[in-house]
Amino acid sequence: MTDVVVVESPAKAKTINKYLGRDFRVLASFGHVRDLPPKDGSVRPEEDFAMDWEADDRGERQVREIAQALKGARRLFLATDPDREGEAISWHVKDMLARRGALKGVEVNRITFNEITKRAIQTAIAAPRDLDTPLIEAYLARRALDYLVGFNLSPVLWRKLPGSKSAGRVQSVALRLICEREAEIEAFRAREYWTVEARFQTPTGAPFTARLTHHEGKKLEQFDLPNEAAALAAKRAVEAGRFGVVSVEKKRVRRNPPPPFTTSTLQMEASRKLGLGAQQTMRLAQQLYEGVDIAGETVGLITYMRTDGVQMAREAIFAIRDHVKESFGGDYVPGAPREYQSKAKNAQEAHEAIRPTDVTRTPEQVGPFLDDRQRRLYELIWKRAVASQMQSAELDQTTVEIADGPGKTRLRATGSVVAFDGFLRLYREDEDDRAADARAGIATAAADDDDEKTLPPMREKDPLKTGAVAATQHFTQPPPRYSEATLVKKLEELGIGRPSTYASILQVLQDRQYVRLEKRRFLPEDRGRLVTAFLESFFEKYVDYGFTAGLEEKLDDISGGRADWRAVMRAFWEDFSAAIAATTDLKISDVIDALDEELGRHFFPQKADGSDGRVCPACANGRLGLRLGRQGAFIGCSNYPECRYTRPLAVPGAEAEGAAGLNEGQREMGVDPATGQPVTLRRGPYGLYVQLGEETEQDGKKVKPRRASLTRDMNPETLDLQAALGLLSLPRVVGRDPETGEEITAGIGRFGPYVRLGNVYQSLEPGDEVLTLGMNRAMELLAKARAKVRLVGQHPKDAQPVEIRKGRFGPYALHSGMVANLPRGMEMEAATLDEVVALLAEKGKALPPRGAKGAKGKAKPASRKAAAPDGEEKPKAAPRKAAAKKAPARKPAAKKPAAKTATRKAK
Repeated sequence: MTDVVVVESPAKAKTINKYLGRDFRVLASFGHVRDLPPKDGSVRPEEDFAMDWEADDRGERQVREIAQALKGARRLFLATDPDREGEAISWHVKDMLARRGALKGVEVNRITFNEITKRAIQTAIAAPRDLDTPLIEAYLARRALDYLVGFNLSPVLWRKLPGSKSAGRVQSVALRLICEREAEIEAFRAREYWTVEARFQTPTGAPFTARLTHHEGKKLEQFDLPNEAAALAAKRAVEAGRFGVVSVEKKRVRRNPPPPFTTSTLQMEASRKLGLGAQQTMRLAQQLYEGVDIAGETVGLITYMRTDGVQMAREAIFAIRDHVKESFGGDYVPGAPREYQSKAKNAQEAHEAIRPTDVTRTPEQVGPFLDDRQRRLYELIWKRAVASQMQSAELDQTTVEIADGPGKTRLRATGSVVAFDGFLRLYREDEDDRAADARAGIATAAADDDDEKTLPPMREKDPLKTGAVAATQHFTQPPPRYSEATLVKKLEELGIGRPSTYASILQVLQDRQYVRLEKRRFLPEDRGRLVTAFLESFFEKYVDYGFTAGLEEKLDDISGGRADWRAVMRAFWEDFSAAIAATTDLKISDVIDALDEELGRHFFPQKADGSDGRVCPACANGRLGLRLGRQGAFIGCSNYPECRYTRPLAVPGAEAEGAAGLNEGQREMGVDPATGQPVTLRRGPYGLYVQLGEETEQDGKKVKPRRASLTRDMNPETLDLQAALGLLSLPRVVGRDPETGEEITAGIGRFGPYVRLGNVYQSLEPGDEVLTLGMNRAMELLAKARAKVRLVGQHPKDAQPVEIRKGRFGPYALHSGMVANLPRGMEMEAATLDEVVALLAEKGKALPPRGAKGAKGKAKPASRKAAAPDGEEKPKAAPRKAAAKKAPARKPAAKKPAAKTATRKAK
């Protein structure tokens, strides 16, 4: 009699099955097995927030497999991830099994573990618990909130701000941060200031530099030397003076190591040091957590990567201390273990920090078994965890005050020397940050450079010899745009979102084309600024930082058992539904006026000659302003229809700027060492691509060069020759299927990057990279694709495979290019070969070529579904009324009833 264990991923199931042996059967749920259906009424506030759940085919199949495995089993262990989402998945699995009657006589236990090691798994099995009801209720509240915001706020955007895609509870607040920072930068006016520095020599001839701090007896503030004249006067005073040392102050300071990583700090550091996006970081961390193949054994290298806790297990701390002592010596081990306290307000979700499962597996040891990105991320995690238990660094800081005889002109020199490197021997944060910024072409402030200098020995009253004196001009700098790291840090400071949501929030903002990344910094698109301005004008409360953070605290109170989730939902819905209802009679003209006033300075900046940026360049007497059309916002003249001047929604001149320096159409990447041909990055009508060589002519025919498109998540600014050659070499072999031996390949097709096994294709997901996709991830993606295909058997006429596949409009049969939709009532899993063969013979049609046009020669437009922010619900567009009764041309107001109907449905 075997016990059944349910985990989330097949990779994890494979590893754990090896640890537990024959007495256990480990199955994967493949994440969530059911969700709220994307339609109105899935959450019903009028029924005290009753919720409907619906499983897709994959979820049904996985639960069916688990139910089958439970026949004759004694115990079921729900071993999904140790966080709120993991608790919810276990609850869904248990509920679906109970509805099937599969749990009769079966003992159900919940277990969690922070690392995938044999010891951790066996310990968890020995200490099971019940499902955590408060955590599940917090999940229900969060899910209901996201659904209700998505299904009610997004339709308002569609009707009142055409061209916008979606709004979300957390997504919109993050977008507001980016837009507000851009507005600060646009409003910023640089201010000039000067500094004066002098070179001195000590009596022994040792040189050093000091900065002017007092002039004419007055302490200098930042703007006290506002122009060149004032700076030169101060410079002359220094050149004319005779200086000596007034005081030498030395003090020893200690610098403590940072704590081990949480989810958010890992994303920040991986962005700064490795140039990885939040999605990429979490994908790689997931691989390290679930296990990699090391010398024939699957080994989990790090602990669970979704956490807001900084504490580590006692045995891990002592293992790290032992390793430090052995590797660096006893001086590098502090007298007592370092204890870090989590700042998380919800202790139930504050798990152990991210650390290596075994500190003796050094980056050098496991590096050969990892790809480059996995190795670098593991090294970062390993070093941070080990450094957190090392001795503090000690620095000797020296400050030397210098003055002339009267004391009216004074200068200061500062410097520091590392007396004991401590943890800095392993983990030096600031140097890595500057190097990463330099690689990305980002200027780094050097305000603290003086602190890194070493000063020569000096004593009080030492005379000094004055050397060269320099006056330097400076300008104040605008606040920097947010990077992924700084945006995550800001959201965390505000208490908005949670560690597991940050990566998806940042990705959604880019997918909606509300923002873009340039040189690792977020720039808001005009579409994003319009959405933010609209929400600030008409839904200010729901993009307010304090309100959103307060809502997160209430969710934490629910998961901590301190609040009732339905009471929290009732309080939210009462105000939110009233705000939605208030927009019913909102006129488009009101929206235009509000946006025009809010964003006028951005879209119509003053011209270089000082003239008004709103003057129409076509008719010279019209006024430019925002206009809304069916396809979204644009800029037009107030003299319409006499003047028909329009331009795309962009700041003047911005439309001429090319990405990645492609103003002239292409950029040289280098030379392919194999062929000697040049590799270029180019812009075509369908986007950016790389090209090998140039077009040639052979036998009177033109031969096109090899080309490859960039994927959506590739940054043309940072694309190098190696990556370009990788694209040109696609498709590449990832590995071989362990069952059939067939090649598994990854490539880029018409619909984006994919992984393929035989005739089974699966698109890559956000965060997957076609050039570095590994076998574990490829098998996981292919498992999803196989879930949509069922091999029924071989056709009796030609022995070719007969399949049933899941399509957009339901399951269909496929055989040798012939397709037939399954009739209603015929289940995909229950259909027999004879039934399918008869169906193909009776109703089979030839499969049209991919991308074929419709009957009138036009491709069918893609359906416009709502975009789901932060994993929030995708609302459907309200259905239009039947076109049988066409409104008269002179009565556009006839469309109003449809808008009201849409509002009722959205609610």
